[in-house]
Amino acid sequence: MSIDRVVSGMRPTGAMHLGHYHGALKNWIKLQSEVPCLFFVADWHALTTHYDDPSIIESSTWEMLIDWLAAGIDPAKSSLFIQSQVIEHAELHLLLSMITPLGWLERVPTYKDQQEKLSERDLATYGFLGYPLLQAADVLIYRATQVPVGADQIPHIEMMREIARRFNHLYGKEKGFEEKVAATLQKLSGKQAKQYKELRTTYQEQGNAEALGWAKTLLDSVQSISETDRERLFGYLAGTRKQILLEPQARLTESSRMPGLDGQKMSKSYGNSISLREDKESLTKKIRTMPTDPARVRRTDPGDPEKCPVWQLHLVYSDAPTREWVVKGCTSAGIGCLECKQPVIEGVLKEQEPMRERAQKYIDDPSLVRAIVADGRDKARALAQETMREVRDAMGLGYK
Repeated sequence: MSIDRVVSGMRPTGAMHLGHYHGALKNWIKLQSEVPCLFFVADWHALTTHYDDPSIIESSTWEMLIDWLAAGIDPAKSSLFIQSQVIEHAELHLLLSMITPLGWLERVPTYKDQQEKLSERDLATYGFLGYPLLQAADVLIYRATQVPVGADQIPHIEMMREIARRFNHLYGKEKGFEEKVAATLQKLSGKQAKQYKELRTTYQEQGNAEALGWAKTLLDSVQSISETDRERLFGYLAGTRKQILLEPQARLTESSRMPGLDGQKMSKSYGNSISLREDKESLTKKIRTMPTDPARVRRTDPGDPEKCPVWQLHLVYSDAPTREWVVKGCTSAGIGCLECKQPVIEGVLKEQEPMRERAQKYIDDPSLVRAIVADGRDKARALAQETMREVRDAMGLGYK
């Protein structure tokens, strides 16, 4: 059992674009005000597909971190760190590889899909096959309760849950478990101990699943016991013995509806993206040269907004009166395409202005980003080391 905690990461792809902002980053910004969050740069994951050319990983990492901060990720609310600087991720990945059936990795839907999409690369490596297991280690090591993902990532979360369940089944049989439970109950007040025993009866004899939630609330409120004690008591109540690794839940996020300059999903690989801190002149040129409804060959030809990529950006950046003006002007040829594009340019610039301002201090003084990441790394490592102590003990590796 653990307190609510969110963990999520991104591969270092360099500068973020507006699709990243309207997809993951806006959701992260919202989450950091609700629950403790850890956000990391998944630099080891970058090597699963680009192991032969790691030259851009470092520069892409710092660029991406500045974009996170510019977008509104607050280091006072969230821990930001680089995956490879918390080496416990690799240790847990190794230990989990000892118990994870090969078939579990081979059945991950994205495995064959990515092999087909990246057919020009040699992906016949364990790193590529095992990246969902490294993902699992990334999350399980922090006993995260929630992982923000899109629908396509749900199989990865389900696999994390299966791995945690298998690990607890194999290694949650703590020596002297019953005696340790009894000793822990002595640390509770008489009223708390009575409530706990009643909830255990309610769950195990009556099958009332709500008792698990009530028990979590009760144990979270007890100040006289450690996190290990809480996990032990919760495991005893749930009938699973000690929960060493927690099963995380997928927190579904809305898919980004951010279209690219050509109407397709915004992506660097499509060459249709606008970066989060795009230069004003470059941004203006990109939008002014966007393709429009093919039917509008001349200024006097009426058009159909539904067939124009610019209209999709109006749906993101324009208010109702502006959209009404666009529909009326486009279908009647009352406005030209450049006139139609101007509110979008202004909307994107307005959104980006505070981002550029926030980013500037980090550009001027890169040591500020390094300090934020070092602090986040230390906080992450403290949590990871606590988990690894229990993992090693459970696996017979806690030599004393």
